[in-house]
Amino acid sequence: MKSLTDFFGDQSPLKDLLPGFQPRAGQGWMAEAVAEAIANSGKLVVEAGTGTGKTFAYLIPALLSGRKTIISTGTKALQDQLYHRDLPLVGKAIGRPVSTALLKGRANYLCPQRLDQVTDAASALRDDLHDINEWRYRTTSGDKAELIEVPEDSPAWPLVTSTADNCLGQKCPEYSKCYVVKARKAAQEADLVVVNHHLLLADLAMKEEGFVEFLPGAEAIILDEAHQIPDLAVQFFGVSLSSREIERLIDETRVATLPYSQPELIRRIDALQTAIRNVRAEAPRSEGRHELGEVMTELREPLDVLAHTLRDVQIAIAEMGDASIELEKIHEQLLGLTERLAILTNNDSWDGLRWLEIHSRSLRLHLTPLDVSAKLNGLIDNGFQSWIFTSATLAVGEDFTHFASRMGLAGVAGLSFPSPFSLEQNGLIYLPQDLPQPSDPGHTDAMLEAVTPLLDFTTGGMFCLFTSHRALNNSKKWFKSNKSVLGGRTLIAQGDAPRDDLLRRFRQIGDAVLLGTGSFWEGVDVRGPALSIVAIDKLPFASPADPLIMARLEFLRRQGANGFMDHQLPLAALSLKQGAGRLLRDQTDYGVVVLCDPRITGKRYGKMFLECLQPMPSTSALNEVSSFLAAHERKGRVA
Repeated sequence: MKSLTDFFGDQSPLKDLLPGFQPRAGQGWMAEAVAEAIANSGKLVVEAGTGTGKTFAYLIPALLSGRKTIISTGTKALQDQLYHRDLPLVGKAIGRPVSTALLKGRANYLCPQRLDQVTDAASALRDDLHDINEWRYRTTSGDKAELIEVPEDSPAWPLVTSTADNCLGQKCPEYSKCYVVKARKAAQEADLVVVNHHLLLADLAMKEEGFVEFLPGAEAIILDEAHQIPDLAVQFFGVSLSSREIERLIDETRVATLPYSQPELIRRIDALQTAIRNVRAEAPRSEGRHELGEVMTELREPLDVLAHTLRDVQIAIAEMGDASIELEKIHEQLLGLTERLAILTNNDSWDGLRWLEIHSRSLRLHLTPLDVSAKLNGLIDNGFQSWIFTSATLAVGEDFTHFASRMGLAGVAGLSFPSPFSLEQNGLIYLPQDLPQPSDPGHTDAMLEAVTPLLDFTTGGMFCLFTSHRALNNSKKWFKSNKSVLGGRTLIAQGDAPRDDLLRRFRQIGDAVLLGTGSFWEGVDVRGPALSIVAIDKLPFASPADPLIMARLEFLRRQGANGFMDHQLPLAALSLKQGAGRLLRDQTDYGVVVLCDPRITGKRYGKMFLECLQPMPSTSALNEVSSFLAAHERKGRVA
């Protein structure tokens, strides 16, 4: 059997399987650390810079260990890539078969029972439902990702997939054909299972509530993109309830009780429908987030009526006994909704932040815990599993304290493997002078006036990354009024099409300008000359009005800590690393990161942000940026 050194050395079997494979010292060292943690059932935190090859650095030792392993990724797209591309390649390199499985949440799998029940669909859904009906006879996995003809967000999918609430379980007439059951059975039998963070946290939350977990008991758990876990965990260990959930259940209740035609039940369902409409009518008009305590005076009475009408419908359904399996499930859901509503509206029931989220056609009540580190520690620190946490952004400088404290990882070693790419030679940070403060209404215009001249220095493209949708929209207006600065380049803006379509266009065009926020700050990979400038408008401080931030700051205040220094600052530094990390994705990539926030040079904490991007040098001289890009473009032409 080959050793780990063999797999990452000059004679690695990966050379024949992976075009462009090069031995990287950091990759081999990380693999050794992962192997040791798995062997000792230990815990390990690893920051692996872009290009380290962290995926193979944890996959190979996991497969060689012989331990039953769960690998959790940040998104379903990464999950599919890991399972369908990386795992088969590593399996060939190892030279022996390994039993693997891909497991997603039940909403990703076709439910034949629910598909058969769709009889009167809206005309806009008929084409999608026709494609799904044809696909059902071809698929063996039932995973909706297979059917690329039907968009992932098509309204047809909720009609033909199940939730934990409406699944009929073993009483379902189609149980023997259930794709969810098949996927879970395969996961139970596999040596290695690939999941995503949402599924893993749902499983951990169920354990916390005393339910039997549906993920297989594993000896090793590896979390890639682990920086996402703390905020996701806060959401999973919180409580929420939306008006759409109640409206959907009302519709299902009407359909399920139609054969029984009970006037009193219909009256109670109508009253529930009126009650949820009244809650929405009394809620604030402005979209966004509101502390529940600030609007409770207006909402107390309609919420009490909602609770009362929910109980009325629940009692009426209970009186029907076991008339049907569907009604049994509806009764369970009504009980769950009533319980959640009681928790959300009772100020004394649980320590957390209560808030209200308003959308144009719906609202959602939330209770966010102030801290989940103790819960996570209780789940992770079990003594028989190894836990490996890895990402390109976990440490502020060399300090892992921020991540470790939020995860409840006391005394866990942190290792950092910097990017093997020549950041010092291939990257440059440009700090434009005399820009207004981020709060200035003219900041976005001034930022664009400062960065667009750089387009004259490169044949490649540019990302303009914004910290808010308002700034993104302002930038669209600015470019509309200043089309000439593009010099014939194509402008691509978030919101005009799905993210993956925009990225595909950006890569194909080769010299476009892309405007993005949010999802474009991480998980975006553009290699080669198509991207040579990443301009960031402001330091990515999370809004102090964000409920997740509010809850965390309140917790730190109670602990006597400094919320800005201990949370907001390190969180912004890690976010900046994510955004700047879009630039250099390959050994030969080069380019400029433009930071358009004067606080970097004007505030004492500004140095921390530049230190996070080391060893990339910085300059405030535009002629140095011009010379840097010209030199690299000449080198590229010679090559």
